[in-house]
Amino acid sequence: MAIAHRRIGTGPVRVIVLHDWFGTSANWGSVLDHLDPEGFSYVFLDYRGYGDRRDVPGRHTLAEIADDVLELADQLGWDTFSLLGHSMGGKAAQQVLVRAPERVEKLIGLAPVPAAPYAMDDATHALFHGAATDPGKRHVILDLVTGNRASRHWLDRMVAHSLAVSRPEAFAGYLASWQPLDLSAAVKGNTVPVLVLVGEYDLAITPDVMRDTWQASYPDCRIVTVPGSGHYPPHETPVAFVTEVEAFLRI
Repeated sequence: MAIAHRRIGTGPVRVIVLHDWFGTSANWGSVLDHLDPEGFSYVFLDYRGYGDRRDVPGRHTLAEIADDVLELADQLGWDTFSLLGHSMGGKAAQQVLVRAPERVEKLIGLAPVPAAPYAMDDATHALFHGAATDPGKRHVILDLVTGNRASRHWLDRMVAHSLAVSRPEAFAGYLASWQPLDLSAAVKGNTVPVLVLVGEYDLAITPDVMRDTWQASYPDCRIVTVPGSGHYPPHETPVAFVTEVEAFLRI
């Protein structure tokens, strides 16, 4: 069965884009209006249980996301491609890299979850694992990762979107997959060119965390702090985000 996806552009640089835990292929703010459609081909995948694939059954794991990415690439006729993964999608992109390193040209992590298990204390564990069924906990998480700076209206809309476009069991299942998963040994020393983008005000994924994890794993890894943004540069600083992404991919 063909895998539904959203495509922007027909250019020669091919990129598969993986969304975050709260998002979908459609929830990238105004970034979708700023991508260069002549230089790039961007393909946005919804995970099973999310967005246009909300009703597609699945196990809701990162391994399953990787399977779907590779099947989609085959469907498109793309032998090789770059990956752009946001937050949870950053760890999913690494799962694709582990599965098929010869097919990944470049890797971009946007506020990306590291390859190692994501440590949580008891309070954080309760907050994250309760978010599948509690909109208030989703609101708290989004407010935290954007540095307690975002407007209430934007936060409310993000929570409402996440509730509307994802199944609770999928939301919970992906967390149960990405939080304890350990890919650190499998990616250690991989020489794929990597760009990591970190929002200046992100209180969870910080430059120090990225240096201790991503940069320690990938010898060809550059970390760029995005000024004026938290965990969601595509919403908060879309033009600056696109500029960094496309400059890296063009090299």
